[in-house]
Amino acid sequence: MERPTGNLFEAVQLAEWRARLTSFVVGLFLVEAITGLVIYLAPFSVTAQVSVVVHTVAGLLFAVPYAVYQVHHWKTNSQRPFNQHKLLGYLCVISAAVAGVSGLVLTWQAGMASRISYAWDLAHLISGLAATAFVIWHLGIIVLRHRWQDTGEKALQMRGAQAMFLRRNAWILVVTVVLVVVWVAASPMRPLYREFPDDYVLPFGDNPFAPSLAMTATGTALDPLTLAGSEGCGVSNCHADVVEEWQPSAHRYAAMSPFFQGVQGAMAANNGPESTRYCGGCHDPIALFSGSKNLYSDDLSQHGYQEGISCVACHSIERTDVRGNANYTITAQPRYLYEESDDPVLAWVGRFVIRAYPRQHMASWTRDLYKTPEFCGACHKQFIDEEINNVGWVQLQNQYDNWKASRWHVTDDPEASITCRECHMPLTDSTDPAAGDELDYNRTPDDGKHRSHRFIGANQYLPTLLDLPSADEQVRLTEAWLRGEIEIPEIADKWTTGPAVPLQIVAPESVKPGEPIKLQVIAVNNKAGHDFPTGPLDIIQAWIEVVVEDDNGNVVFASGQPGEDNILPSDTTIFKAEAIDQFGNRIDKHNLWEMVGARFKRTLFPGYSDVATYAFFCPDQSMLASAGVEGGEQMERRGVDPLTLDLPALEGTTELHVRARLRYRKVEQYLIDFLMPDSGLTATITDMSTAEARIVVSSN
Repeated sequence: MERPTGNLFEAVQLAEWRARLTSFVVGLFLVEAITGLVIYLAPFSVTAQVSVVVHTVAGLLFAVPYAVYQVHHWKTNSQRPFNQHKLLGYLCVISAAVAGVSGLVLTWQAGMASRISYAWDLAHLISGLAATAFVIWHLGIIVLRHRWQDTGEKALQMRGAQAMFLRRNAWILVVTVVLVVVWVAASPMRPLYREFPDDYVLPFGDNPFAPSLAMTATGTALDPLTLAGSEGCGVSNCHADVVEEWQPSAHRYAAMSPFFQGVQGAMAANNGPESTRYCGGCHDPIALFSGSKNLYSDDLSQHGYQEGISCVACHSIERTDVRGNANYTITAQPRYLYEESDDPVLAWVGRFVIRAYPRQHMASWTRDLYKTPEFCGACHKQFIDEEINNVGWVQLQNQYDNWKASRWHVTDDPEASITCRECHMPLTDSTDPAAGDELDYNRTPDDGKHRSHRFIGANQYLPTLLDLPSADEQVRLTEAWLRGEIEIPEIADKWTTGPAVPLQIVAPESVKPGEPIKLQVIAVNNKAGHDFPTGPLDIIQAWIEVVVEDDNGNVVFASGQPGEDNILPSDTTIFKAEAIDQFGNRIDKHNLWEMVGARFKRTLFPGYSDVATYAFFCPDQSMLASAGVEGGEQMERRGVDPLTLDLPALEGTTELHVRARLRYRKVEQYLIDFLMPDSGLTATITDMSTAEARIVVSSN
């Protein structure tokens, strides 16, 4: 086929420079290049986020016109001899095609998937930079050649066409810049910090959040919305599984718990509203940091009541100290454009920008600190000091130091240790965009798992009491956890099997009627990485119930059975603590602001055991006949009703059946009756482990 003449090529070139399609395609390409560089090089800002939207829209508008232009351009220039200009043209086509395809994939992922692919993102970045360089090189050589080498009337026409082309491009850029400027001006970032209320007082020193040790990075109050909006993390294919797990968790209801609210109200009434800041760092951070816990405040949890320890509150912590009492520093993190909008369209745009431009999102909420026990230790360690009790320092719950001194912590060897998150945040199958972790010693970036945010521990009562989402499942898992039935594959080679706290009964093989019987029940902290029980031990109750029956089901001896009022008998073997005030009175309403010490504490350190001893007589009918009133009262105190006991005949051989149970409830009945009188409520009781034994009774 005969090649086109030079005059025909010049006419084609002139027509292309004059064509509006050429100007439109190149103008949009320049918009793509400039906004792409802003996204890549500029710091996180409204401008960068608007550039993401403009870049995406311009890319979609660019795709079809560019394809039409490129086909036409190739047809009209394919017969030209191969040279450096043609080589650059092919490189432009290849790099632009890769950038276009990868851009469309990323747009779909940002709009419809849970996250963008980093491989596609890298391909888009490299091909976009390459296409920009090749296009500038390709067009620049042509323009300069016409400017410096060509002369005559045709050269003037070519220069005029190129000038028209440049003016059109300039107008496209000007319109785009004006649009971005107006958009940015109309979309200011919401302030992260705010001033404290005018009546905000500082009775505990310079720290505005004392007596909590929590602090903001700037020392100023936060806008309450800065730490709120947890449910927004779970919409539009984002962290839905994580939010679902968090909703019935103890972190979520830390502030809305009626027991927390009741104790906080009593503390405010007795010690002043400002003293409740002591509780806020761990239970109520949104209210604390927004300045709500202050004199004359009608509602000490008016901000954050429904969220407690929110997603953002936990993930905004940048520094911790294991002194306890919420000794951490929280840094307000900038939020994305429209991230908190109530308008569904704008909210979707905000989530699109987060996924398309995740750099700030990841920098804000992801830190290696969160993988350490020291992160948990900031709150899971507590003490009272003089500013609260007016006496001096007293150690309270302390899970962190318990764990560090236990067999589950091996100094400088994380692979041999078992940490907080491995137990309480076990790995679960996940499609979450944050699934996988290449920095964890036993995980990979593509393991398809995330750490559960149910924070399963020991509260099997409040999720259903508060009627939280998936409360039944939370309670089921918590009770299974208390019994030691949940397996954790990642630590199976380091953990132990069986109940969390198993029981063993030591009893005589046989007795004669009328002989004394001595029973021992041994409890072992088999699995807990800290004391069992742990937490506020003046509230929690774990106890051993022992029941001895004859062959006919008659009770011979009993201990640890709640009465009709759900109060435990005073002789019950119980694991808890009894705090006292400075006058020796028992702290029985969680009135920690009056606490100066403890007169009783019984817990099980990890791997250690405790023995409960019980003694009673193996009764016979002659004992009952001669017991009289005094003997009957003694038997009643031991749990035996001498008026109804139907003992077996003495002839032959029979057996006594011994059953022991380790029982647990999160809130003792006395506190429920005090905080919620006439409610008829009682805490759920979970049987953690059981043991049985038989004692042969022989008259021979």
